[in-house]
Amino acid sequence: MENGVYVGEMLEVPVKVKSRPLSNIAKIIIEESGQDAYNLICDYADVNDKKTQILSTTTLFNIHKLSKREIATIINLKKINDIRRINKFFEAVNENIPRNSNFIGCVETLELREKRLLNKFPGIINRIYYLGDYVFKRVIPKLPFTKQLYFALTGGRNRVISRAETLGRLYSCGFEIVHEETKNYLLYFVAKKIARPVYDLSPSYGPVFGMTRTGKNGKPIKVYKFRTMYPYSEYLQKYIYEKNNLDDGGKFRDDFRVTEFGKIMRKLWIDELPMLFNVLKRDLKLVGVRPISRHYLSLYPTDVANMRHKIRPGLIPPYYADLPGCFDEIVESEKKYLESYEKLGWMTDVNYFFKAVFNIIFKSARSK
Repeated sequence: MENGVYVGEMLEVPVKVKSRPLSNIAKIIIEESGQDAYNLICDYADVNDKKTQILSTTTLFNIHKLSKREIATIINLKKINDIRRINKFFEAVNENIPRNSNFIGCVETLELREKRLLNKFPGIINRIYYLGDYVFKRVIPKLPFTKQLYFALTGGRNRVISRAETLGRLYSCGFEIVHEETKNYLLYFVAKKIARPVYDLSPSYGPVFGMTRTGKNGKPIKVYKFRTMYPYSEYLQKYIYEKNNLDDGGKFRDDFRVTEFGKIMRKLWIDELPMLFNVLKRDLKLVGVRPISRHYLSLYPTDVANMRHKIRPGLIPPYYADLPGCFDEIVESEKKYLESYEKLGWMTDVNYFFKAVFNIIFKSARSK
């Protein structure tokens, strides 16, 4: 982030209209969203072009009535917090614009909402107000037994949504992020259509969720964990890798998808307790290489990736026995374990188990 701006990949920038006399539509945008937002929009779209569709809407009707052949860009000035079914809205935008067209929108993220509310009230009052706001507008909509009541009372307006969830929803609906920038407590995004939506019919919001990982013989398996990331974060792996790369220990550097409570759970391994169910199902064994996603697996050398497919992944990885410091060292550690397992089988697991326990107890080895 540079000076409050999230810098994404820059596409071709149309001729700006900021220096021209303001048209009626330009004046309307400035009146509704402000000069700064208008300037940002003009960096990625010509608001006077007839193929630029400018809306301020939360309804699917206004999206579906557009003609795909007449659209180069869709700009929606309404924040997505007020949209009842956000994914349905994003899917409708995707269906009604050509591939490689841009969708520009905005959201009051969880992080920006916190800043706004804490600056709005004095002293301890701001903390009390923010806690109540968080519980009512963030926690209650996510719980199965209170979700319907919340939407009945609010109509889904002004809900709290994190930056990670916003971007993850966009990726799941066939977009990639071109640019992000904060203006007046709102995060504006420029998203390019690159594919059809995934149409995820069962997104996970609960405290326990299943991640699709690569198991023995390359078979996809569901690995269960306590949630430490914001919803829809799983769709952002490639985005995070391209922007942040990997940190020591093979984790993504500065991973904004992880919640503050999630960081604590990871330090204490609480998040991995549901994986014992996978051990009982025999998707995993107690010791072995970690189950990882297809994208993460694509970062591995081909020979090591092929070796990984030959055995079941494990709950306790070689990482805790060898304590590698970077991704290349992790790959080498796993390769050494896999070669040993091919020769000695379960005896290798016993050896690695006691090494890992020793490092955890006496060297304070922890997941990052």
